[in-house]
Amino acid sequence: MHGDETVGREILLHFIDFLVTSYGQDPVITRLLNNTRIHIMPTMNPDGFEATKVPDCYYTRGRYNKNGEDLNRNFPDAFERNNASVQPETEAVMNWIKNETFVLSANLHGGALVASYTFDNGNSATGTLEGYSRSPDDDVFIHLAKTYSFNHASMYKGTGCDNRQTFPDGITNGYSWYQLEGGMQDYNYVWGQCFEITLELSCCKYPPADQLEKFWRDNKAALIEYIKQVHLGIKGQVTDKNGNPIPNAIVEAQGRPHVCPYRTNEHGEYFLLLLPGTYVINATVPGFKSILKTVEVHDNTGNFSALKHDFTFPEVSIRSSAASCPKTPLYQELQWASAAVKPTLHVVLVLMTVLLVIFQ
Repeated sequence: MHGDETVGREILLHFIDFLVTSYGQDPVITRLLNNTRIHIMPTMNPDGFEATKVPDCYYTRGRYNKNGEDLNRNFPDAFERNNASVQPETEAVMNWIKNETFVLSANLHGGALVASYTFDNGNSATGTLEGYSRSPDDDVFIHLAKTYSFNHASMYKGTGCDNRQTFPDGITNGYSWYQLEGGMQDYNYVWGQCFEITLELSCCKYPPADQLEKFWRDNKAALIEYIKQVHLGIKGQVTDKNGNPIPNAIVEAQGRPHVCPYRTNEHGEYFLLLLPGTYVINATVPGFKSILKTVEVHDNTGNFSALKHDFTFPEVSIRSSAASCPKTPLYQELQWASAAVKPTLHVVLVLMTVLLVIFQ
Protein backbone atom coordinates (compact mmCIF):
# COMPACT_ATOMS: atom_id res chain seq x y z
CA MET A 1 0.00 0.00 0.00
CA HIS A 2 2.73 2.45 0.98
CA GLY A 3 5.58 1.57 -1.35
CA ASP A 4 8.33 3.09 0.79
CA GLU A 5 7.53 0.79 3.73
CA THR A 6 9.42 -2.29 2.67
CA VAL A 7 9.72 -4.63 5.64
CA GLY A 8 6.26 -6.19 5.24
CA ARG A 9 6.87 -6.84 1.56
CA GLU A 10 10.13 -8.67 2.26
CA ILE A 11 8.73 -10.61 5.22
CA LEU A 12 5.90 -11.96 3.07
CA LEU A 13 8.34 -13.12 0.41
CA HIS A 14 10.26 -14.98 3.14
CA PHE A 15 6.96 -16.35 4.43
CA ILE A 16 5.93 -17.72 1.04
CA ASP A 17 9.26 -19.52 0.74
CA PHE A 18 8.95 -20.85 4.28
CA LEU A 19 5.44 -22.26 3.69
CA VAL A 20 6.42 -23.94 0.42
CA THR A 21 9.61 -25.51 1.73
CA SER A 22 8.09 -26.56 5.08
CA TYR A 23 5.06 -28.34 3.64
CA GLY A 24 5.44 -32.08 4.13
CA GLN A 25 8.41 -31.49 6.44
CA ASP A 26 6.96 -29.51 9.35
CA PRO A 27 3.79 -31.14 10.79
CA VAL A 28 2.29 -27.85 12.01
CA ILE A 29 2.76 -26.08 8.69
CA THR A 30 1.50 -29.14 6.82
CA ARG A 31 -1.71 -29.24 8.87
CA LEU A 32 -2.10 -25.48 8.56
CA LEU A 33 -1.90 -25.61 4.77
CA ASN A 34 -4.12 -28.68 4.54
CA ASN A 35 -6.89 -26.86 6.42
CA THR A 36 -6.46 -23.21 5.44
CA ARG A 37 -6.54 -21.26 2.20
CA ILE A 38 -3.92 -18.53 2.39
CA HIS A 39 -3.77 -15.61 -0.04
CA ILE A 40 -0.65 -13.44 0.05
CA MET A 41 -0.21 -10.14 -1.77
CA PRO A 42 3.32 -8.92 -1.03
CA THR A 43 2.63 -5.42 -2.33
CA MET A 44 -0.39 -3.35 -3.30
CA ASN A 45 1.70 -0.43 -4.51
CA PRO A 46 4.56 -1.60 -6.75
CA ASP A 47 4.82 1.85 -8.37
CA GLY A 48 5.47 3.43 -4.98
CA PHE A 49 8.16 0.88 -4.24
CA GLU A 50 9.89 1.51 -7.56
CA ALA A 51 9.64 5.27 -7.03
CA THR A 52 11.60 5.04 -3.77
CA LYS A 53 15.06 5.68 -5.20
CA VAL A 54 16.67 6.82 -1.95
CA PRO A 55 15.71 4.72 1.10
CA ASP A 56 14.57 6.74 4.11
CA CYS A 57 13.46 5.69 7.58
CA TYR A 58 10.74 8.31 7.79
CA TYR A 59 9.13 9.44 4.55
CA THR A 60 9.45 9.44 0.76
CA ARG A 61 7.11 9.97 -2.18
CA GLY A 62 6.97 6.20 -2.52
CA ARG A 63 4.20 6.24 0.06
CA TYR A 64 1.79 7.15 -2.74
CA ASN A 65 0.86 5.37 -5.95
CA LYS A 66 1.72 6.61 -9.44
CA ASN A 67 -1.22 9.06 -9.30
CA GLY A 68 0.00 10.55 -6.03
CA GLU A 69 -2.79 8.96 -3.96
CA ASP A 70 -2.49 7.34 -0.54
CA LEU A 71 -4.16 3.94 -1.00
CA ASN A 72 -4.88 3.60 2.72
CA ARG A 73 -7.10 6.69 2.52
CA ASN A 74 -8.85 5.51 -0.64
CA PHE A 75 -11.52 3.03 0.47
CA PRO A 76 -15.21 3.74 1.16
CA ASP A 77 -15.62 4.82 4.78
CA ALA A 78 -18.36 3.70 7.17
CA PHE A 79 -18.39 6.99 9.11
CA GLU A 80 -18.04 9.81 6.60
CA ARG A 81 -18.16 10.13 2.84
CA ASN A 82 -14.76 9.65 1.24
CA ASN A 83 -14.46 11.96 -1.76
CA ALA A 84 -11.09 10.60 -2.92
CA SER A 85 -10.96 9.27 -6.46
CA VAL A 86 -10.90 5.46 -6.26
CA GLN A 87 -7.59 4.21 -7.62
CA PRO A 88 -7.09 1.14 -9.87
CA GLU A 89 -5.24 -0.67 -7.08
CA THR A 90 -8.07 -0.01 -4.63
CA GLU A 91 -10.71 -1.11 -7.13
CA ALA A 92 -8.81 -4.33 -7.79
CA VAL A 93 -8.53 -5.15 -4.09
CA MET A 94 -12.22 -4.38 -3.45
CA ASN A 95 -13.17 -6.75 -6.28
CA TRP A 96 -10.83 -9.36 -4.82
CA ILE A 97 -12.50 -9.04 -1.42
CA LYS A 98 -15.95 -9.23 -3.02
CA ASN A 99 -15.16 -12.37 -5.01
CA GLU A 100 -13.53 -14.33 -2.17
CA THR A 101 -14.82 -15.27 1.27
CA PHE A 102 -12.00 -13.87 3.35
CA VAL A 103 -12.30 -14.37 7.10
CA LEU A 104 -9.09 -12.99 8.60
CA SER A 105 -6.43 -10.68 7.25
CA ALA A 106 -3.50 -8.50 8.20
CA ASN A 107 -2.34 -5.27 6.61
CA LEU A 108 1.43 -4.80 6.94
CA HIS A 109 3.01 -1.36 7.45
CA GLY A 110 6.19 0.27 8.73
CA GLY A 111 7.08 3.32 10.81
CA ALA A 112 6.06 1.94 14.22
CA LEU A 113 5.97 -1.32 16.18
CA VAL A 114 2.39 -2.15 17.16
CA ALA A 115 -0.69 -4.19 16.23
CA SER A 116 -3.60 -1.83 15.57
CA TYR A 117 -7.23 -2.93 15.31
CA THR A 118 -10.52 -1.52 14.04
CA PHE A 119 -12.12 0.94 14.07
CA ASP A 120 -9.71 3.49 12.61
CA ASN A 121 -12.52 6.01 12.18
CA GLY A 122 -15.62 6.47 14.28
CA ASN A 123 -18.30 8.63 15.83
CA SER A 124 -20.19 8.73 19.11
CA ALA A 125 -22.10 5.56 18.19
CA THR A 126 -18.81 3.65 18.48
CA GLY A 127 -17.62 5.47 21.60
CA THR A 128 -15.27 8.07 20.16
CA LEU A 129 -16.32 10.64 22.75
CA GLU A 130 -14.21 8.50 25.09
CA GLY A 131 -11.31 8.38 22.62
CA TYR A 132 -11.93 4.79 21.49
CA SER A 133 -13.88 3.48 18.48
CA ARG A 134 -15.34 0.13 19.49
CA SER A 135 -16.57 -2.49 17.01
CA PRO A 136 -19.16 -5.15 17.90
CA ASP A 137 -16.29 -7.66 17.93
CA ASP A 138 -13.88 -5.61 20.02
CA ASP A 139 -12.93 -8.57 22.22
CA VAL A 140 -11.98 -10.66 19.19
CA PHE A 141 -9.90 -7.84 17.72
CA ILE A 142 -8.02 -7.37 20.99
CA HIS A 143 -7.31 -11.10 21.04
CA LEU A 144 -6.08 -11.05 17.44
CA ALA A 145 -3.80 -8.08 18.07
CA LYS A 146 -2.38 -9.67 21.22
CA THR A 147 -1.87 -12.98 19.42
CA TYR A 148 0.47 -11.22 17.04
CA SER A 149 2.21 -8.96 19.54
CA PHE A 150 2.88 -11.70 22.12
CA ASN A 151 4.30 -14.04 19.49
CA HIS A 152 6.52 -11.31 18.07
CA ALA A 153 10.08 -11.03 19.34
CA SER A 154 9.54 -7.63 20.98
CA MET A 155 6.22 -6.02 19.97
CA TYR A 156 4.53 -7.18 23.18
CA LYS A 157 6.87 -4.98 25.25
CA GLY A 158 4.94 -1.94 23.99
CA THR A 159 7.92 0.38 24.02
CA GLY A 160 7.18 1.76 20.55
CA CYS A 161 9.95 3.53 18.68
CA ASP A 162 10.81 6.28 21.14
CA ASN A 163 10.08 7.34 24.68
CA ARG A 164 7.20 9.59 23.67
CA GLN A 165 4.79 6.85 22.60
CA THR A 166 4.10 3.50 24.23
CA PHE A 167 1.53 0.81 23.45
CA PRO A 168 0.52 -1.43 26.38
CA ASP A 169 0.96 -5.08 25.31
CA GLY A 170 2.05 -3.81 21.90
CA ILE A 171 -1.51 -3.16 20.68
CA THR A 172 -3.80 -0.18 20.12
CA ASN A 173 -7.28 0.66 18.93
CA GLY A 174 -6.79 2.46 15.63
CA TYR A 175 -8.88 5.50 16.51
CA SER A 176 -7.22 5.81 19.90
CA TRP A 177 -3.89 6.15 18.11
CA TYR A 178 -5.05 8.51 15.39
CA GLN A 179 -8.19 8.98 13.32
CA LEU A 180 -8.06 7.58 9.80
CA GLU A 181 -10.64 8.00 7.02
CA GLY A 182 -10.83 5.62 4.05
CA GLY A 183 -8.63 2.87 5.46
CA MET A 184 -8.66 -0.72 4.29
CA GLN A 185 -8.92 -2.16 7.80
CA ASP A 186 -12.39 -0.75 8.48
CA TYR A 187 -13.55 -1.42 4.90
CA ASN A 188 -12.64 -5.10 5.15
CA TYR A 189 -14.49 -5.52 8.44
CA VAL A 190 -17.66 -3.65 7.43
CA TRP A 191 -18.06 -4.65 3.77
CA GLY A 192 -15.78 -7.66 3.40
CA GLN A 193 -16.94 -9.59 6.49
CA CYS A 194 -13.25 -10.04 7.21
CA PHE A 195 -11.47 -9.30 10.48
CA GLU A 196 -8.37 -7.29 9.58
CA ILE A 197 -5.72 -5.76 11.81
CA THR A 198 -2.89 -3.42 10.86
CA LEU A 199 0.62 -4.53 11.73
CA GLU A 200 3.35 -1.90 12.08
CA LEU A 201 6.52 -3.97 11.83
CA SER A 202 9.49 -1.61 11.87
CA CYS A 203 10.42 1.77 13.28
CA CYS A 204 12.42 2.46 10.12
CA LYS A 205 10.25 2.34 7.01
CA TYR A 206 13.04 1.38 4.60
CA PRO A 207 15.86 -0.23 6.63
CA PRO A 208 19.17 -1.52 5.25
CA ALA A 209 18.97 -4.86 3.45
CA ASP A 210 21.22 -6.58 5.98
CA GLN A 211 18.50 -6.15 8.66
CA LEU A 212 15.77 -7.99 6.74
CA GLU A 213 16.73 -11.46 7.96
CA LYS A 214 16.26 -10.34 11.58
CA PHE A 215 12.86 -8.82 10.78
CA TRP A 216 11.82 -12.18 9.34
CA ARG A 217 12.96 -14.04 12.45
CA ASP A 218 11.17 -11.55 14.70
CA ASN A 219 7.86 -12.03 12.85
CA LYS A 220 7.92 -15.70 11.81
CA ALA A 221 6.17 -17.22 14.86
CA ALA A 222 3.69 -14.34 15.05
CA LEU A 223 2.58 -14.84 11.45
CA ILE A 224 1.98 -18.55 11.98
CA GLU A 225 0.03 -18.11 15.23
CA TYR A 226 -2.00 -15.27 13.75
CA ILE A 227 -3.08 -17.36 10.77
CA LYS A 228 -4.24 -20.13 13.11
CA GLN A 229 -6.82 -17.71 14.54
CA VAL A 230 -8.88 -18.03 11.36
CA HIS A 231 -10.14 -21.25 12.98
CA LEU A 232 -11.65 -19.45 15.96
CA GLY A 233 -15.42 -19.44 16.39
CA ILE A 234 -18.03 -21.16 14.25
CA LYS A 235 -18.64 -21.96 10.61
CA GLY A 236 -21.23 -23.84 8.60
CA GLN A 237 -23.67 -23.86 5.72
CA VAL A 238 -27.26 -22.69 5.31
CA THR A 239 -29.42 -24.86 3.05
CA ASP A 240 -33.04 -25.20 1.92
CA LYS A 241 -35.31 -28.24 2.34
CA ASN A 242 -33.72 -29.88 -0.69
CA GLY A 243 -30.19 -29.43 0.59
CA ASN A 244 -29.41 -26.59 -1.81
CA PRO A 245 -27.21 -23.79 -0.45
CA ILE A 246 -28.89 -20.49 0.39
CA PRO A 247 -26.70 -17.47 -0.41
CA ASN A 248 -27.22 -14.09 1.29
CA ALA A 249 -28.81 -15.58 4.41
CA ILE A 250 -27.93 -13.49 7.47
CA VAL A 251 -26.00 -15.39 10.14
CA GLU A 252 -24.81 -13.50 13.21
CA ALA A 253 -24.22 -14.01 16.92
CA GLN A 254 -26.82 -12.29 19.08
CA GLY A 255 -25.48 -9.15 20.73
CA ARG A 256 -22.97 -8.59 17.90
CA PRO A 257 -24.98 -6.86 15.18
CA HIS A 258 -22.91 -5.63 12.26
CA VAL A 259 -23.99 -2.40 10.58
CA CYS A 260 -23.75 -4.36 7.33
CA PRO A 261 -25.15 -7.79 8.34
CA TYR A 262 -22.86 -10.77 7.75
CA ARG A 263 -24.32 -13.04 5.07
CA THR A 264 -23.63 -16.45 3.55
CA ASN A 265 -21.61 -16.66 0.34
CA GLU A 266 -22.78 -18.24 -2.92
CA HIS A 267 -22.21 -21.69 -1.42
CA GLY A 268 -24.39 -20.89 1.59
CA GLU A 269 -21.31 -20.81 3.83
CA TYR A 270 -20.86 -18.57 6.84
CA PHE A 271 -17.88 -17.88 9.11
CA LEU A 272 -17.97 -16.04 12.46
CA LEU A 273 -14.82 -15.40 14.49
CA LEU A 274 -15.73 -15.75 18.17
CA LEU A 275 -13.75 -16.27 21.36
CA PRO A 276 -14.52 -19.34 23.50
CA GLY A 277 -17.90 -18.99 25.20
CA THR A 278 -21.64 -19.54 24.85
CA TYR A 279 -23.42 -17.79 21.98
CA VAL A 280 -26.83 -17.73 20.36
CA ILE A 281 -26.42 -17.88 16.59
CA ASN A 282 -29.28 -16.36 14.58
CA ALA A 283 -29.78 -17.53 10.99
CA THR A 284 -32.29 -15.53 8.92
CA VAL A 285 -33.66 -15.88 5.41
CA PRO A 286 -35.83 -12.84 4.53
CA GLY A 287 -39.53 -13.72 4.63
CA PHE A 288 -39.08 -16.80 6.84
CA LYS A 289 -38.86 -17.45 10.56
CA SER A 290 -35.35 -17.15 11.97
CA ILE A 291 -33.58 -20.17 13.41
CA LEU A 292 -31.77 -19.74 16.74
CA LYS A 293 -29.11 -22.12 18.00
CA THR A 294 -27.21 -21.92 21.29
CA VAL A 295 -23.65 -23.13 20.86
CA GLU A 296 -20.60 -23.58 23.05
CA VAL A 297 -17.51 -22.35 21.25
CA HIS A 298 -14.12 -23.74 22.25
CA ASP A 299 -10.63 -22.79 21.12
CA ASN A 300 -10.11 -25.10 18.17
CA THR A 301 -7.22 -23.21 16.61
CA GLY A 302 -4.84 -26.02 17.56
CA ASN A 303 -7.06 -28.46 15.65
CA PHE A 304 -7.25 -26.14 12.63
CA SER A 305 -11.05 -26.32 12.52
CA ALA A 306 -13.69 -24.01 13.93
CA LEU A 307 -16.89 -25.40 15.46
CA LYS A 308 -19.21 -26.48 12.64
CA HIS A 309 -23.00 -26.02 12.67
CA ASP A 310 -25.30 -26.07 9.66
CA PHE A 311 -28.76 -24.52 9.38
CA THR A 312 -31.61 -25.95 7.29
CA PHE A 313 -34.73 -23.98 6.41
CA PRO A 314 -37.40 -26.64 5.74
CA GLU A 315 -39.89 -24.15 4.27
CA VAL A 316 -37.45 -22.61 1.83
CA SER A 317 -37.04 -24.04 -1.65
CA ILE A 318 -35.83 -20.97 -3.52
CA ARG A 319 -32.54 -19.18 -3.62
CA SER A 320 -32.38 -16.00 -1.59
CA SER A 321 -32.22 -12.87 -3.72
CA ALA A 322 -28.95 -11.02 -4.02
CA ALA A 323 -28.24 -8.48 -1.32
CA SER A 324 -25.48 -6.02 -0.65
CA CYS A 325 -24.78 -3.08 1.61
CA PRO A 326 -24.35 0.33 0.00
CA LYS A 327 -20.84 1.77 0.11
CA THR A 328 -22.07 4.74 2.13
CA PRO A 329 -21.28 6.02 5.65
CA LEU A 330 -23.51 3.46 7.38
CA TYR A 331 -22.59 4.62 10.88
CA GLN A 332 -23.76 8.19 10.24
CA GLU A 333 -27.37 7.22 10.91
CA LEU A 334 -26.36 5.75 14.25
CA GLN A 335 -24.43 8.91 15.01
CA TRP A 336 -27.41 11.12 14.21
CA ALA A 337 -29.61 8.91 16.37
CA SER A 338 -27.30 9.47 19.32
CA ALA A 339 -26.87 13.22 18.66
CA ALA A 340 -23.17 12.75 18.04
CA VAL A 341 -20.45 15.36 18.08
CA LYS A 342 -17.89 15.11 15.27
CA PRO A 343 -14.63 13.85 16.83
CA THR A 344 -11.44 15.86 16.77
CA LEU A 345 -8.89 14.86 14.15
CA HIS A 346 -5.94 13.13 15.78
CA VAL A 347 -2.31 13.52 14.78
CA VAL A 348 -1.65 11.41 11.69
CA LEU A 349 1.55 9.39 11.46
CA VAL A 350 2.99 7.97 8.28
CA LEU A 351 2.28 4.27 7.59
CA MET A 352 2.75 1.59 4.98
CA THR A 353 0.71 -1.41 3.89
CA VAL A 354 1.22 -4.75 2.32
CA LEU A 355 -1.64 -7.22 2.50
CA LEU A 356 -1.86 -10.72 3.89
CA VAL A 357 -5.25 -12.38 3.66
CA ILE A 358 -6.37 -15.70 5.07
CA PHE A 359 -9.36 -17.80 4.09
CA GLN A 360 -10.92 -20.48 6.25
